[in-house]
Amino acid sequence: MATIEDVAKLAGLSRTTVSRVINDQPYVTDDKKQRIIDAMKSLGYVPNSSARRLRRRCTETIAVLLPRITNPFFGKLIESMEKEASRNGYQVIVCQTHDDKQKELDYLQLLKTKQVDGVVMASLINDWQDIEPYLASGPIVLCNEYRPAHGVSMIHIDHKQAAYESTSHLIREGCEHLAYVTGGHDTFIASERKAGFLAALAENDLEFDPKMEVDWALDVGDGQKVFQYLIEHHPHVDGVFTGSDEVAAGIVYAAGQSRWSIPEDLAVIGFDNQMLSLLMVPAITTIEQPVEDMAAKTIEVLVAKMNDKGPAQERRFVYPHELIVRSSTNRKQMVSQSAPL
Repeated sequence: MATIEDVAKLAGLSRTTVSRVINDQPYVTDDKKQRIIDAMKSLGYVPNSSARRLRRRCTETIAVLLPRITNPFFGKLIESMEKEASRNGYQVIVCQTHDDKQKELDYLQLLKTKQVDGVVMASLINDWQDIEPYLASGPIVLCNEYRPAHGVSMIHIDHKQAAYESTSHLIREGCEHLAYVTGGHDTFIASERKAGFLAALAENDLEFDPKMEVDWALDVGDGQKVFQYLIEHHPHVDGVFTGSDEVAAGIVYAAGQSRWSIPEDLAVIGFDNQMLSLLMVPAITTIEQPVEDMAAKTIEVLVAKMNDKGPAQERRFVYPHELIVRSSTNRKQMVSQSAPL
């Protein structure tokens, strides 16, 4: 097995110079760097990454906290982050909190105990006052999740505006009895979305029945249960805002099984523009987030912070979203097509 001395001998340079190149240190000419790289390739020499990380006092590892990887939105987000992190020489570990406050704090201990160099929080359940002390142990960046906070950069869309636009669209399509379906109300995002939903209702002089709010729906199965709950307790419902394409798909499927017509009897809107939303019949109206761009910016900001090259002032990057209208809400067109000639 080749050693660093073998590389130095073949390159005709000192062991110190080889070590400088391996550890990406300055004061080595491009010519010498190339000679060392060529010698390493020729000998099949692979630097000891563990020793290098120990010398640099870093782990070259980023922790990403999210609720559950089975949600396609977070799956795509973590995939995009991993690609960008790898380009910057970092690896990513996925930490699923399952919306558990203690698990979230337990994972943040990885930063405190120097097992990771930085943390991305794609979800945030605890109060910020419980998170903020961890900033003293290393950089944290919020992606997707956000809230009024100091000392941390945030990358996200405007969830309040997205919910407002979605709800306004349902109202324009003739919906008057709207249900609000979410996976929980403990996050700032959830409160922002509900605020947008209520703002659209108020703007159109529509009242909201709190009993038509569901705060436990996370997946397709839950969506089917939501539909059964609504038709049993609120049969007058004619529109549903959901915070998930999975939940919306479950509602659409269950409606079809019960011979409810989508969107004539019930208009349904999702969130995140997952592939599932396009494959359903009818296809589901949804909100699209620029996941890849958000992920790349998150890693860029975090890497800069970890390398002490980021701006002193933390920044907020608000990305544009898009309301993608499909058949699950297109009630007026359905009515016009069914009208007698």
